[in-house]
Amino acid sequence: MAREPVDGANSKVDILLVDDQPAKLLSYEAILEQLGENLIKAGSATEALDQLLRRNVAIILIDVCMPDLDGFQLATMIREHPRFQKTAIIFVSAIQVNDLDLLRGYQLGAVDYVPVPVIPELLRAKVKVFAELYRKTRQLERLNAELENRVAERTAELAQANAELEQRVEQRTREREEALAQVHEMRKLESLGQLTGGVAHDFNNLLMAVLGNLELAKKYLRDQPRVLRLIDGAIQGGERGATLTKRMLAFARRQELKPEAVDIAKLVDSMIEMLRRSVGPAVQIATDFETGLTPIRVDPNQLELALLNLTVNARDAMPAGGEVTITACREQVGAGDVAGLAPGEYVRIGVRDTGLGMDEETLRRATEPFFTTKGPGHGTGLGLSMVDGLVAQSGGVLRIESRPTIGTTVEFWLPVSAARDGCEPEPSGAPLRVGEPRSFRVLVVDDDAMVAAGTAAMIEDLGHSVIKEQSASRALEHLSTRPNIDLVITDYAMPGMTGSELAAEIHRVLPGLPVVIATGYSGAPEETGLPRLNKPYRQQDLAALFATLTPLPAALSISRAASAGESESIGVLGN
Repeated sequence: MAREPVDGANSKVDILLVDDQPAKLLSYEAILEQLGENLIKAGSATEALDQLLRRNVAIILIDVCMPDLDGFQLATMIREHPRFQKTAIIFVSAIQVNDLDLLRGYQLGAVDYVPVPVIPELLRAKVKVFAELYRKTRQLERLNAELENRVAERTAELAQANAELEQRVEQRTREREEALAQVHEMRKLESLGQLTGGVAHDFNNLLMAVLGNLELAKKYLRDQPRVLRLIDGAIQGGERGATLTKRMLAFARRQELKPEAVDIAKLVDSMIEMLRRSVGPAVQIATDFETGLTPIRVDPNQLELALLNLTVNARDAMPAGGEVTITACREQVGAGDVAGLAPGEYVRIGVRDTGLGMDEETLRRATEPFFTTKGPGHGTGLGLSMVDGLVAQSGGVLRIESRPTIGTTVEFWLPVSAARDGCEPEPSGAPLRVGEPRSFRVLVVDDDAMVAAGTAAMIEDLGHSVIKEQSASRALEHLSTRPNIDLVITDYAMPGMTGSELAAEIHRVLPGLPVVIATGYSGAPEETGLPRLNKPYRQQDLAALFATLTPLPAALSISRAASAGESESIGVLGN
C-alpha cells in the first residue's frame, strides 16, 4: 500500500475518477486538473477497487450508470470495506437524477450528487472542498498522534524521575503527589506554542511565587543538605521555565525588541542543537567564528529567530541534504565601504548553504514581504523580510549572494556594543544618591495573592516592612489615608486599572513617591519611563532596587509627613 507523504497538510491528495467512458474521464480530468491534485482514472468498478486498495484515495467521483457494476453497487462495496467507510463519494449521472435516485445515493454514503451536463466551476469547487477537508482531517490525526507520543514520552520521563526520588526520600506518599503535579504541569507545557502575552503573564506569576518561596526556604534549611539538593533542583527547573517562556515569546514575535550586548559565538553555541533538530539529519551545520569577537548590540531573542529562519530556508533549498555554515568576523567599515552603513566597527554574520541557489529575479525579490518560491502553504514569505527588518532596526544592513546550483550566502552587519551598553538603562525620576542602609515601608500591589505574598516575604526578609493590596483602587485608598510609604511595587496587568495607570494617579497625588512596575506581561509598554522588575524576579533584584533608595529632601519629607501626621523620612528612586 502506498504511504502518504510526511507533509500531509500541504501534499497532493488522490482523487479517483470512475467512468466506463474514456471521453468523460478526460473531461473530468480537464475540469479538475486546475486543483493541482493527483487524478487517478478507472474505466470500471473492478479497476476502481484495485486502485482503492493500492492508494490512499481522498475523493471518489463515480458514474452511476456502468455496465459491470453500476455506481450504486460499487459504492455499496466500497462502504463495506473498513478503510473506506468515511471516504468522500460523489455520484455523477445524466439519467438517474430524480429524488429517489438522489435519496438512494445519499443512503449509500454519498456526500454529493452531480447531474450531467456538469458545470465545471461547480464540480471543481465541490471537489476542492472535500480535498481540503481530507487534508485537514489527516493533519489533525497526525497532530493528535504526535501529541499522544509526546505526552507518553513526558510521562515516561516523569515516572523515571519519580522512581529516583523515591529511592532518596522516605516520604513516598508526598513525593507521589508532587510527581503527579509535575505531570500536570508538563502536559500544560505542550500548549506553550500558542502562548499569548496574557498566558505569559500568568506563567511568570507562577514562577515568581515558586522561585521566591524556594529561595527563602533555601536560606532557612542550610543544615539539611538533602533537602537543599532538592530545592536547588527545583530552582534550576524554575529558571529553565523562565528561560523557556522568554524564548517562546520571542519565537511567537510577541516580545519587545530589547537590544543588549550579545556574544554571537556563545549565542549560536547555545542554540546549535535546536538548529540541528530543525534541519534534520540530512543537513550538516558547521560554524566558523573569528576568535575574540567583540559583542554586538542586538535583541538576542530576535537574533535567534533570524538565524533559525535563515537555517530553515537553507534546509529547504537543499532537498537532497547538504551543509549550512554560520560564520562571524569583525569588520571595520569606512565611509562608503558598505552601502547603507555608517563608518564604524561591525561584526559580519553569515549563513551559507550548498543548495539550489536563486536566479537573478528571485534574488532581487528575496526580501520582499510575502514573496516566496515555495509551494502553497509551505511558506509565508516573511522570513527574510523579518531578518532584513531586524538588521535595519539594529543599525546594520543585509546582503544576499546566490548562484544557481552553487548555493546562497546571507550576510548581515551588526554594530558592536559600546562599553556603556552593558549598563542598565537610566530610569526617570530624581537623581540617585546612595544613602545609608535603612528600613523602608513598601506597598505591594498585585491582584495575585500568591505573588504578593511571595514578594512580601522576600522584602520582609531583607528587613523592610510591607503592606499588600490586591487592586489599584485599594492601593489608592490606602495612600489617601496613610501616605507614609517609601516605595510602591505594582503589577502591570490588573483588572480595572493597569500598573502604569496606577503610577500616573499616584504621581498626580504624591509626585515624589517612586513607583516600580513588576510584570511578566509581554505587552507592558516601555514608554512609561517607570523602573521595571521583570517577573520572575529574585530577592537579589529587590535588594538592588532598595539600594537605589535614599531619604527624600527635608521639604518633601515634612510635607508628606504632615499629611500623614508623622515625621518619618521618605525614599526616592533615582538613577
